[in-house]
Amino acid sequence: MRATVAYRGSGFHGFAVNDDVRTVAGDIEVALGTVVRTPITITCAGRTDKGVHGKGQVISFDVPDDFELDPARLQRSINQMCKPDIVLRDLTATNDEFDARFSAIWRRYRYQVLASPDADPLRTETAWHVPFPLDIDAMNDAAGELVGSHDFASFCRRPKPAEGMPEPSLVRDVLSAEWMQASDDVLEFWIQATSFCHQMVRSIVGTTVDIGLGRIEAGEMATILEAKDRDAAGRVAPPEGLTLWEVGY
Repeated sequence: MRATVAYRGSGFHGFAVNDDVRTVAGDIEVALGTVVRTPITITCAGRTDKGVHGKGQVISFDVPDDFELDPARLQRSINQMCKPDIVLRDLTATNDEFDARFSAIWRRYRYQVLASPDADPLRTETAWHVPFPLDIDAMNDAAGELVGSHDFASFCRRPKPAEGMPEPSLVRDVLSAEWMQASDDVLEFWIQATSFCHQMVRSIVGTTVDIGLGRIEAGEMATILEAKDRDAAGRVAPPEGLTLWEVGY
């Protein structure tokens, strides 16, 4: 089975199942297990951190062969149990070869910034409030340096290698990266890549916002990339502005 999932990440400790805390996958698996009457394990296209939202997250899972499958009815049941924080936008049967993670060829994220002197209570959970003007042209000049294949060690939390194994590569292929003026006071950052490493998007956003504030020169982005050192980049943006928007197959 394959489903597209939307969720409000504010009330969850990330997507992946984690004991003793509420997670998106945890709620979905409980609901599926209740309906199907057997434990279900789901696979996702990309794990999201605590507070990060999803609009186009994709999951895949298997159901028992003897389960009388009606995808529309199963979708309605799961949505009834998981609403309003989680919604399956679609649910379809797929072949055995499909895997939400390994079949994906790209992921696309959106990050929203409220660039306004005053905060907006209705955007608290969906945008990062930056109470100063931002130079979007400088931010886009910097974002352009990210497109292509690069080692993003300056923008990623380094994973711990398994015992006896080499450190995983942080080389990623970024297909596009652009800041847009969505409205008078809202800026959106859109980035698409074949895959991302941990906190990569939020680190890029934090660094480009620092560039937009004049704290870092736009011309320094290439130097930051080449440093392959997290200390060379700017801050990590908060999670609430980030949404996993779409996954391509």
